[in-house]
Amino acid sequence: MRHYLVRNIMSQPPIVVGWDAPILEASALMESSDIRRLPVVNGNRQVIGIISLGDVREACSVYTITSPYAPEQDEIVLAVDEVMSTPVHTVRTGDDLLVAVRLMLKHKIGGIPVVDEDLRPVGMITESDIFRLLLQMAEEEGTKT
Repeated sequence: MRHYLVRNIMSQPPIVVGWDAPILEASALMESSDIRRLPVVNGNRQVIGIISLGDVREACSVYTITSPYAPEQDEIVLAVDEVMSTPVHTVRTGDDLLVAVRLMLKHKIGGIPVVDEDLRPVGMITESDIFRLLLQMAEEEGTKT
């Protein structure tokens, strides 16, 4: 089997969201980009968390219930940092792909930000990237027989 590095299959450039953005902005960004998770960055553009579509859905279902004590306040605006997952697991471009796969399996996550030495995002590796690689390998193997 061929040896793969994270850089060989990661998606790039990374689509990120700021820690102080409203969660509805993060949701709209995921929808318009057709992705399910976003690395969350601080003011220095370093990855500090990750937010998924599931995080947004859960937060919206919990926090958009009208309060009987304040019926005029039917929406609570949450920022990304209030619902993001931390700590975030990351990998580097030079890491073996199996490092990312093991992290994803161990922590039951569907994607991992790829960062540089300053923790700035350079890409994202997801289940879909890995599935595309497996399909490509199977198709290449099929042409050899």
